[in-house]
Amino acid sequence: MTRARRSGTPTRWIAAATATALGAGTLRARRRLAALPVLDPGGTSEAAQLAIDGWQLVAAPGVTADAATLRAAVAHAAREGLRVLDLVPARLDADRALGLLRLLDPAAHGGDRCAPGHGAGHAVLVADDVHERAGLSGPDAEPPPRSVADLHRLLATLKEYAPDATGWAIAPGLTTVPAGPEERADELSARGLPPRVLSAAQLAGLALLVKCLVSEPRWGAAALALYWLQPAAVLAPTRRLRPADLARATATRPLRSLSTALRTLTTAPPPAEAPEAADAPARRAAYTAELAHGTEHFFEPRRPDCPWCGAPDLVVRVTMPDLLQGKPGRFTLEECRRCGHVFQNPRLSQDGLDFYYRDFYDGLGGEGAALVLGRMNGTYRARAELLKPFTTPRAWLDVGTAGGHFCNAARTVWPDTRFDGLDMGEAVQGAERRGWIATGYRGQFPDLADRLAGRYDTVSMHHYLEHTRDPFAELDAAVKVLAPGGHLLIELPDPQARIARLLGPHWLPWFQPQHQHLMPVGNLKRALEARGFTVLTEQHGASHQTNADFIGAVALTANRLAPDPQAPWATVPDTPARRAARRTVQALAMPCYGAAVALDTVRTAVARATDGGNAYRLLARKEPG
Repeated sequence: MTRARRSGTPTRWIAAATATALGAGTLRARRRLAALPVLDPGGTSEAAQLAIDGWQLVAAPGVTADAATLRAAVAHAAREGLRVLDLVPARLDADRALGLLRLLDPAAHGGDRCAPGHGAGHAVLVADDVHERAGLSGPDAEPPPRSVADLHRLLATLKEYAPDATGWAIAPGLTTVPAGPEERADELSARGLPPRVLSAAQLAGLALLVKCLVSEPRWGAAALALYWLQPAAVLAPTRRLRPADLARATATRPLRSLSTALRTLTTAPPPAEAPEAADAPARRAAYTAELAHGTEHFFEPRRPDCPWCGAPDLVVRVTMPDLLQGKPGRFTLEECRRCGHVFQNPRLSQDGLDFYYRDFYDGLGGEGAALVLGRMNGTYRARAELLKPFTTPRAWLDVGTAGGHFCNAARTVWPDTRFDGLDMGEAVQGAERRGWIATGYRGQFPDLADRLAGRYDTVSMHHYLEHTRDPFAELDAAVKVLAPGGHLLIELPDPQARIARLLGPHWLPWFQPQHQHLMPVGNLKRALEARGFTVLTEQHGASHQTNADFIGAVALTANRLAPDPQAPWATVPDTPARRAARRTVQALAMPCYGAAVALDTVRTAVARATDGGNAYRLLARKEPG
């Protein structure tokens, strides 16, 4: 009896935790629903009824809004200072309504410049200026949305063009469109969520509920009841959302969830999610032509000495393939025994850099890169706040800005500062169109330094210097661009981090083949002091990158075991067996990700406590004279 009771204890705790999580999720959904305003089509003033010029309604096929709803939406947007307003149908079906409330927190997301643009995906009201800047009007305008999924993608884009002026409202006069398993998969993908992974997680959750019910009937029944009745508990006690299928969705929820998950799991990825886009043949042909003569021509001759101090005493630190994209090639990082500088040797030529950067930050990889960069709001704020004890920046140049995500977030810390950005990629021009930066410069920093001389009181280089071919030239450019007394903020991976030796080639911050130089902090401080800078503060634990160690190691290992055979640069045949192997490896990696999350959480806490993270941050002042 004692043994049986002990064996049931873990399940009892799991069942209790599941019930608690479901209860908390229900309360959170109700709170979020209460924060959604409801349009009043009958309460619009006569003046507001006439002020509908200057706005565009973009709707999914089959979705309509009556004139009263449109006038009420325009009046609400004008009253709240919004430039984008997502309209949520009052009769939105229960599954979509619950999905929306899991992702959208109206009270928090409206003023959060970095929050993703989630919505109902049925209709969105857009101010003319945003409509034009987002490329939705004019001769080269994007085609109108063809589905609810397209509306999800559009709202994510529009939120970027109105980062602190996007809102949501329930529209009683808005019609809805039904969703099947194919539409559900497409809609999940459009929200940045992997359909197969989520469906597998949903099936695992249902299995857990059954396990709890069998092993711990009391707690298991409570958890199952909370899950079963959740649609009614969230949506029935309110008149805000009134799904027509609420009774059926509640009564059949377990069976409905099982059926939906299975059907979504077996639904083929929609065209927008497929790796082969419309220009895939041309892209594949271009990669094939470049790889016809191997990868040796992408490298310069190996150098015999350290590019930092000139010492000839070098040792191989790590050798690896491209674990990021899986492109052909092998890369070596060598370390100087005298100064500790780590550098790629032989390094990539300019043609090699062009080849390995292609389809990473734009093209095929643009969406994924933007997704990662868009989820670092806390890090961006911490970087911006580092200047508070020392200065109030007025003109800030972010070098290596990519899509301007840091500048967008930093505006919440420094709203009166002018932020400009500089980068090689086309994303910097998109940042300018979105208004995240005032001016975008495209090119090499040293080449533009004379043109920008003395214009800025702050220059930042966040995980940029390690990508450059000549770090000294970049620091010299910063000296030119900064006015006397200006500040330089630099953040870099720390090659002296102990975790780097533990994880070897699977330590994400090695980031081969893109990272050319990794400088120990002492080397960088001496280089700054030699150029007339005074280092004001140095951070290690505070700049630690949370997911760069164990989560990164799992991702790189999975990619190494089963690279994508459908990538246009793949050198192995694309066969069903290889695609199945990749899916299997990715599925088997899921428990490893769970363990990696726990390890990275502990690792981050230790890094913060001991000031010993995987990256470091320096703030230096350029002294006059």
